Amino acid sequence: MSDERLLEVGRIIKAHGLRGQLLVDFWTDRAERWAPGAVLTTSRGPLTVRAAARHQDRFLVSFEGVDSREDAEAWRATLLLAPRVEDEDDDAIWIDDLYGATVYDASGTARGVVVDVEANPASDLLVLDSGTLVPLTFVTSLLANERIDVDAPDGLFE
Repeated sequence: MSDERLLEVGRIIKAHGLRGQLLVDFWTDRAERWAPGAVLTTSRGPLTVRAAARHQDRFLVSFEGVDSREDAEAWRATLLLAPRVEDEDDDAIWIDDLYGATVYDASGTARGVVVDVEANPASDLLVLDSGTLVPLTFVTSLLANERIDVDAPDGLFE
């Protein structure tokens, strides 16, 4: 994975059981991320998925080389990354393209810089450095990590 842009796709929460299984919170709907043989990048090196199964709203995952509770405990809170998979959907908004971008309203006024993206059932929210929350549904155009144009209702930025 030389110069591929990596996306954050999940985080290991904690060890589960005695045989090295880990409770993982995946932030992706792409099943190939947790399929047997999938390789995820971490700050400590790659992890290869041996098996995974849904467990409530998370996953129980076995990784190659993580065979005991002690091994699993060492991976607690580890961020999982994977290469971007280009979709046929060219209109998709990638979360990593939002950070650091300046948000402009319909009149061209800069309203703040995106510092976070907050999950929300109706629409994920851009969190601006001004504290304003802007639903992604208002985004009309995007220049990755530079500029986001929004068509927001009156009063959103007040």
